[in-house]
Parts: sequence; structure tokens; C-alpha cells
Amino acid sequence: MTDQGKTLREVPIGETATVRRLMGEGALRRRIMDMGLTKGTPVLVRKVAPLGDPIEVTVRGTEVSLRKAEAEHVLVD
Repeated sequence: MTDQGKTLREVPIGETATVRRLMGEGALRRRIMDMGLTKGTPVLVRKVAPLGDPIEVTVRGTEVSLRKAEAEHVLVD
């Protein structure tokens, strides 16, 4: 957990969280937003690879894979 709250990486499989804030800048932030991860969007964590990378989530009805490093930049409630 970061000092600002829980990240998407920490959400257990099968649970839904709501995007609260995106950290990061530039291309990383744009990539996350282009996947549909924007403030207020619900995200369901579907699967995590055996070694923890990548994480598969459902966002706006679409399945998306995120690297652990990307998921750490998404703060959720």
C-alpha cells in the first residue's frame, strides 16, 4: 500500500475496485488512460499470472492486461 492508498496491484482476484486517481506522468499516464482506466471507472481483477505479472482486469466490458508496474500507478477505493 502506498502512502496515498491502495493500488490496483493490491486488489484481490475476483474483486472490483473504483479508480480514484492515476499517478505517473507522460506516456505511462496516457497509456493507462487509453486502456479506459480513468477516475471513477470500476475495474474487476480477473486473473493474475503465476509470477504476478501481468494482471488481467475488466474495464468497461473489455479485458485488459497490465504490468505490475502499471497497476501500481492506479490508486483505487
